[in-house]
Amino acid sequence: MIYLGCFLLLCGLTHVIASYPIWWSLAVGHQYSSIGTQPILCASIPGLVPKQLRFCRNYVEIMPSVAEGVKIGIQECQHQFRGRRWNCTTVNDNLAIFGPVLDKGNEATRFKAFRQTKTATRESAFVHAIASAGVAFAVTRACADGSATICGCDTRHKGPPGEGWKWGGCSEDVEFGSMVSREFADARENRPDARSAMNRHNNEAGRTSLNDNMFLKCKCHGLSGSCEVKTCWWSQPDFRVIGDYMKDKYDSASEMVVEKHKESRGWVETLRPKYNYFKPPTERDLVYYESSPNFCDPNPETGSFGTRDRICNLTSHGIDGCDLLCCGRGHNTRTEKRKEKCHCIFHWCCYVSCQECVRVYDVHTCK
Repeated sequence: MIYLGCFLLLCGLTHVIASYPIWWSLAVGHQYSSIGTQPILCASIPGLVPKQLRFCRNYVEIMPSVAEGVKIGIQECQHQFRGRRWNCTTVNDNLAIFGPVLDKGNEATRFKAFRQTKTATRESAFVHAIASAGVAFAVTRACADGSATICGCDTRHKGPPGEGWKWGGCSEDVEFGSMVSREFADARENRPDARSAMNRHNNEAGRTSLNDNMFLKCKCHGLSGSCEVKTCWWSQPDFRVIGDYMKDKYDSASEMVVEKHKESRGWVETLRPKYNYFKPPTERDLVYYESSPNFCDPNPETGSFGTRDRICNLTSHGIDGCDLLCCGRGHNTRTEKRKEKCHCIFHWCCYVSCQECVRVYDVHTCK
C-alpha cells in the first residue's frame, strides 16, 4: 500500500509538472539573470520539457530575454488587475508562482492524484496570453537593440516608402520574437486535451496582439529639426498598449465547451463555442471553459487570497469600488499622512525648487 501511495504521489507530481508552466518561475527567481553566461543553468530551470531544454541550450543567449518577457507579462497582469478581486498575485517560494489559481490541483494533487481539476478560466487565459506576448516582445526588443547577436532587424516587410519619408532605423522583427515564444512557450502544450488546446489558442492570441499593434515610428533629420528628411521603421508599441488590448480581450473572452472524439492517435479533446448566437472567437480572442471563483474569501483550493484589507475606491461604482471589491462586507477607513512636493517654482535657468508638504488622505480598506 505504501508503494501504491508513492506511485500515486509521483504520478500526481508528474501530471502537475506537465500541466503547469513552472518555468514561469524564472520571472520571479534570481537565477534568470545569469542564464546567458552560464549555459549549465538550463538544466536547473524547473519544469522544462525536453524540447524547451534543447531550445535553452541551443539559444541560451536569448534566455534572459525569455525570462524578462515573462516578468513584464506578470507585471502588466498585476497592473491590469490591480483593482479587481483577483489581482494577479504571485506566491513566494513556490514554483507554481500563481498558486492553484491557474491549476487548482497543483497542491492538492500531491496527495489526491485522481481528484485534480484544472482551472480553465478567464484569468488563466489572460495570464497565458500576456506571458506569451511578453516573451515575444522582450526577444524582439533584444534583437533590435543588439543585446542578442543571433537575430537583428527585420528587413522583410519594408515595401515602398511613403510620401515624404524613407526607410531607415531598425524595424523590429516581431516574427522572430513570436517564433521564439511559440517554440518555447507552446512546447509543453502538445497533449490531446482541452487545456492544451485552450493554452495554445490563448498563447497565439497574445503573440498576435503584437503584430496587430506594430506602428510606423519616424525620426526627423535636418537643420534645427526642420524635418527635411524623415526616416521610419516598424516598432512595437509600449507594452502597456498590449496589456490594455489583452484586458479588453479578457472582458470579451468566449466561453467554450469541451468535446471528445476519437482519432487514430486515440481520444482527442477539442473546444467549440458554448453559445451559437454569439460570434465565434477568432485567433485574436481569448477562450476559456470554466467559470471563475468569486475570489471574495480566502480559499486554498482555488488559490483565492480574498479581498480583506485590500484598498478600495469609495467613489467608484466599478469592480474597484468598495461595494464590489469588498463583496458586500463593508470597509474600514483610516487617515494617512503623506509627504509630497508642493509650491514648486521654476528658476531661470534651469532648475526647479519645491517645498515639502504633509497632506492627509482617507484610505479605505475592505473588511
